[in-house]
Amino acid sequence: MDTIAAIKSRTSIRKYKPEAIPRETLMEIVDCGRMAPTGYNDQPWVFVVVTDPRTRGRIAENTKYGKFIADAGACIAVFGDKKGRTMLEDACAATENMIIAAQTLSLGSCWVNSHKTEHSEFVESLLKCPEDHELVTLLAIGVPNEERKTVKKELSKVLRWNSFS
Repeated sequence: MDTIAAIKSRTSIRKYKPEAIPRETLMEIVDCGRMAPTGYNDQPWVFVVVTDPRTRGRIAENTKYGKFIADAGACIAVFGDKKGRTMLEDACAATENMIIAAQTLSLGSCWVNSHKTEHSEFVESLLKCPEDHELVTLLAIGVPNEERKTVKKELSKVLRWNSFS
């Protein structure tokens, strides 16, 4: 699948088949995250890949909107170095790269916002996050067990040329 097709066909998947994701595949996905654009070339990210079902279950139990993480083949926790000058933007760009990579590899994914949310401290503690980093996103990755189509706004509703009017 080419990149544009992956972007245009991607949708958030919340139901997964109980299948493990090969380590090499997860490494390829994280490597795509590592290649994301980053302000000042700070690269302020660390990716913790959680494949242990018990740990994924504990993460899922403690999120309000990420219960499906328990059923995914993996969860990638994206942490940012608090000293990174554009840490939040950089971690989100890395997350998006991994979402596109997963789609290209015929895997489903769903981004769970985790920056300063009610589950952030729990996940940081569970995954032994150092004090100088913080959780930004959780990304469920797995073999889809649902077909979804997300309706997006028409391009004409969001595109402007040279100014808003």
